[in-house]
Amino acid sequence: MTAALVEVQGISRTYRMRSGLFGRPTSVHAVDGLSFSILKGETLGIVGESGSGKSTTGRMVLGLEPPDQGHVRFDGAPIAPVGTAAWRAQRARMQMIFQDPLGALDRRLPVAAQIREPLDIHDIGTKAERDARVHELLQSVDLSDSHGRRYPGALSGGQRQRIVLARALATKPDFLVCDEPVSALDVSIQAQVVNLLIDLQARLGLTMLFISHDLRVIRQISSKVAVMYLGRIVEHGDADDLFARPQHPYTQALVSASPAPGRRSTNRIVLTGDPPNPAARPSGCAFHPRCRHAIARCAVEVPQLAALDDRRQVACHLVTGPQSQTQDAA
Repeated sequence: MTAALVEVQGISRTYRMRSGLFGRPTSVHAVDGLSFSILKGETLGIVGESGSGKSTTGRMVLGLEPPDQGHVRFDGAPIAPVGTAAWRAQRARMQMIFQDPLGALDRRLPVAAQIREPLDIHDIGTKAERDARVHELLQSVDLSDSHGRRYPGALSGGQRQRIVLARALATKPDFLVCDEPVSALDVSIQAQVVNLLIDLQARLGLTMLFISHDLRVIRQISSKVAVMYLGRIVEHGDADDLFARPQHPYTQALVSASPAPGRRSTNRIVLTGDPPNPAARPSGCAFHPRCRHAIARCAVEVPQLAALDDRRQVACHLVTGPQSQTQDAA
């Protein structure tokens, strides 16, 4: 049985926010008690609306932000404190691809020098070996040495994201966190970058945490999916099974808005209202003010993520409670 490379247990993250100079501070629960694992060679897709806590989760998994509660383990070991030698050694095996490639690159340096930086920081190889590695990385993302001599401003958005990917792969990591890596690109370029990631994963045996609000991309790249709503996972399971038979009302609405290719959707579920303010979280199930199936229990009791079967977990009173009723997508 394949071992878990990443294990997340009960992590939470709360921020203190103040409205105005003299406003009273309020607590914002960005992430609230998340638990999941990612097997070696697997891609877990995290999907949800803006403000659901996806990016905060990715940063905590990498150790860039410490959780207030819970813990993260990488390859059996706890994430080391930031700035320590142990953390730097772990970070060589864990890399991140950011949403904005231009913001992630230094506009004053040729991109080849930026691909080389992780090799310099971690003191990997001789000068000749580092130069050869930069050439190899450019080729692996379908770019040439001439692209490496350019500055970020002289490259297209898709080329810049390929450079960010090449830099992330420089230290031969085992794990990538991809935080909305294609959302800033047009649709045709998105497909090219996603296909490149899938190909690289197959060739290099990468494990990935892929964060996105776009179910089309999540469907294409993920082997498992976690659906987040206001800091919590509401549904988690095998990607094919989840998209074919979404159980949580929120997941059903998301899937209905992103039909499978070649199949026309005739039963679109339109969510009413906006996601609640994280600083004023609704009582009970946070989704109940927007849920078309909500019952009285939903307003007072928080549903726990529970196993529906051996391939799915759902946090919904109507699905896993005593009066459960399977709600297949119409």
